[in-house]
Amino acid sequence: MTGPDPDPARPVEHPDPLPAVPPRDAGAAGGTGAPGGGEPAGRRSGLRNPGAAVRGLGAGTLGLEALVLLLAIQPIRLVGGHFGGAAIAATVALAVAAVLLAGLMRRPWAWSAGTLLQGLLLLAGLLHWSLFGLGVIFALVWAYALHVRRVILG
Repeated sequence: MTGPDPDPARPVEHPDPLPAVPPRDAGAAGGTGAPGGGEPAGRRSGLRNPGAAVRGLGAGTLGLEALVLLLAIQPIRLVGGHFGGAAIAATVALAVAAVLLAGLMRRPWAWSAGTLLQGLLLLAGLLHWSLFGLGVIFALVWAYALHVRRVILG
């Protein structure tokens, strides 16, 4: 035994692991508070900068898409068939467009252009079946990114 049993009649005191944080003033740091002292009106997600987080998600998705497209060139070249050259050219063009769009995610039209890029990748499936497969995969990933964008930004 390590010591006497605690007295059941006496309440056990636990140290507070976190200090109490006073609520933020609605006018402090330029924030606009929600009525009733709740969360600030522009921060539904709890992120410090939700717009930047969503732009990062879009840019990361497009960057990953560009990388996968560039890695797909060699298999397309080996089993390309009679549309091999056109499929490779389309793949390079789509990868370049994805990189450019990833850098332009601050623009409001970039999300629509990203959606158009996914449609173009699906259409490139007419040149090679693997591009259609990549188009389906990245269309689903892009749809999820759009969903996350809508949930975070409202």
